Amino acid sequence: MTVNDISAKIKAKLICGSMDKEWNGVYVGDLLSRAMSHVEADNLWITIMPNTNTVAVASLTEAAAVILAEDVELPDEAIEAANTNGITVLTSPLSAYELCVSLNDLASGSAV
Repeated sequence: MTVNDISAKIKAKLICGSMDKEWNGVYVGDLLSRAMSHVEADNLWITIMPNTNTVAVASLTEAAAVILAEDVELPDEAIEAANTNGITVLTSPLSAYELCVSLNDLASGSAV
């Protein structure tokens, strides 16, 4: 399943990157050091931390995409870093909990 496949369900707006990336698994968390050791390659990473360090961790862990919950926006310098490193970043008005429920529904095939 691609990032594009989930974007409408989670009401996501693309900030930068490719919607064609395949994803497998989800990690939710805002502590960057914890995310660095727990986000796996091709995971979607849900956070509210909008900065260049988030982009660096996403690059290091090879996350499929970063999803910023609660309509959090990425500052221009972080967008530039994401574009430079090929990181896909989306923002959604949904809370982290709502994002997890929606993604679980999609992954399990019970999405309405």
